[in-house]
Amino acid sequence: MATDSAMFASSRRRQSPSLEAFLSPVNLSDVPLLQTLSSLSSEILSSFSDARFSFQRRNSRSLIRKVHVIFVLLQQHLAPDEPSLDPTAVLCFKELYLLLHHSKFLLRYCARSSKLWLLLQSPSLSSFFHDLSRDYSTLLDVLLHVDSLCLNDDVREQVELLHKHRYVDDNNDETLRNRLYSFLDEFENGSVPNSEELSFFFFEKLGIKDPISYRDEIEFLQEQIKSHGCDLEPTRSVINGFVDITRYVMFLSFKNQDGSRDVKKQRRSLISEEIKDTFTTLPKDFICSISLSIMNDPVIVSTGQTYDRSSIARWIHQEGRSTCPKTGQKLADLSFVPNLALRHLTKLWCQVNGLSQDSPPKPKESLPKVLQTRASMEANKATISILVQNLAHGSELAAGEIRVLTRTVMETRALIVEAGAIPYLRSLLKSQNAVAQENAVASIFNLSIDEGNKSLIMEEHDCLEPIMSVLVSGLTMEAKEIAAAALYTLSSVHDYKKTIANADGCMESLALMLRNGTVRGKKDAVYALYNLCLHPDNCSLMVKGGGVSALVGALADEAVAEKVAKVLGVVATQSLGAETIGREESAVNGLMELMRCGTPSGKEKAIATLLQLCTAGGAVVTEKVVKTPALAVLTRQLQLTGTDRAKRKAVSLSEVFKGCDQNTQR
Repeated sequence: MATDSAMFASSRRRQSPSLEAFLSPVNLSDVPLLQTLSSLSSEILSSFSDARFSFQRRNSRSLIRKVHVIFVLLQQHLAPDEPSLDPTAVLCFKELYLLLHHSKFLLRYCARSSKLWLLLQSPSLSSFFHDLSRDYSTLLDVLLHVDSLCLNDDVREQVELLHKHRYVDDNNDETLRNRLYSFLDEFENGSVPNSEELSFFFFEKLGIKDPISYRDEIEFLQEQIKSHGCDLEPTRSVINGFVDITRYVMFLSFKNQDGSRDVKKQRRSLISEEIKDTFTTLPKDFICSISLSIMNDPVIVSTGQTYDRSSIARWIHQEGRSTCPKTGQKLADLSFVPNLALRHLTKLWCQVNGLSQDSPPKPKESLPKVLQTRASMEANKATISILVQNLAHGSELAAGEIRVLTRTVMETRALIVEAGAIPYLRSLLKSQNAVAQENAVASIFNLSIDEGNKSLIMEEHDCLEPIMSVLVSGLTMEAKEIAAAALYTLSSVHDYKKTIANADGCMESLALMLRNGTVRGKKDAVYALYNLCLHPDNCSLMVKGGGVSALVGALADEAVAEKVAKVLGVVATQSLGAETIGREESAVNGLMELMRCGTPSGKEKAIATLLQLCTAGGAVVTEKVVKTPALAVLTRQLQLTGTDRAKRKAVSLSEVFKGCDQNTQR
């Protein structure tokens, strides 16, 4: 029987067929072969005779009856006085071995797959059952005429009845499948189906009767989207449409019930994924170090560094700077040269990963990996309408659902904001329920990832204050960490950096998290501090709030040391920042340790920061750097073994050493 790769794709709740399913036992003699077949048919009967099949019931029962007759036939020939099998019988039984394995797998597939998936695959499954039935009929026709089998009258009668049995399609499954597609068509045409009809269909016809079952169905379909071939039916976009419809019916039917099986595990997973996706999605070379966003129009300045055109133009013309943001060197020429090679690579990468480089007034973070149909969009709108209504009535559970939705379905982020969720989430930030507070701040964080939502969040009345309150005195460490991550995403917009940094407790709380937080919390704090220090007016706030001291102390933590060195390098572009770093006893030694034991990138950042300290920190800081034991040796080593940029920085720092030596000799 032919098999379909999509039908037998591996998934969480079923296994792929073993190799023996496709190989006949060529070396078995008569008795072991019959014993193997008897054992296999017995296993099928014991596993599936009492199984409840949601769909393909008639076909499944018919197949089980065939296996039962085969089992009776085999039992007769396992008797000691039965004659040996002739070659024709042996060949038939080896073919039977394959059919039984296909039967076992098909029955297991129908027993374990999700109900919606079985309904969507109904035509293919019916075809498989039909092919299998035909193969059994052909084989039984041959067995009836094999003289060496000596079938008794009862067995022969059962085999003949089975042979004469005609395959009949189960029209009920096809009727249900057509009805399911009719709901999809209604959403596709821009209308929401009758809620009672939808609920009745899922509850009574499909037998999906509780929130956990709905989530199981959604998860199963999402797994199929990952493994489903692009050229197979139904397409990924159609499957995604049914995912969104199922989610809508779940919220429609169970507005105030939680379908989560393991809340703590789900929260940990959500936190991990939310933070990870924000910080590791884009390759470093495609990110502008000023805006920390993907470069739409990369240009090269006179120092050889590349920035996004709009960011470097604002740096020079609006902020009145004439130095390179990365190197601190004075720009000999204020003109820009387009970096066409990087622009081409960035464009290709964005196309492959479904991201958009365009920057319209309200862009989305990414294009969906699966094409969003109108049906999906309308189903999501209907779902969001229910959730926001619940949120407006104070439902803390709705915040958790919005958190999941904004994390897993990126296309809903703009829709949720448009539906008016932000004021209600803002109110929940002040909740004394730890889970509700965490879900609210995580939802805002997820929404803030969408570029178009940043301004709507920041412009919402008093929205920044409760986010800051969670950072300062949140009920859980997880909530504080997510608040820091939210500040990081919001502060990627230049105009908000100063506003956020001036908020009460901002710098002090980030500094405290950097000192005492978990590894993830420290990373959140470092990223937020990095974004904030890019605004020139925030350096004094960072110094006053203890941010510089906390950053220097974090150099000893290898989990964040490399990023810390980069932040210190930015702080050191201002004399106040460089002088403050220079006064920290462990600053130079911490950077030296990174030069000694860090990654090539870490070594590069460390020596760049040391050079920047000498450039902007004045004579006292420069003398402290130059007189640090072993630094000259490490610098010479880096001139030979470092990255190209590290080598250039090492050469420049060596020049500083020479200049200080000459001054000393005078």
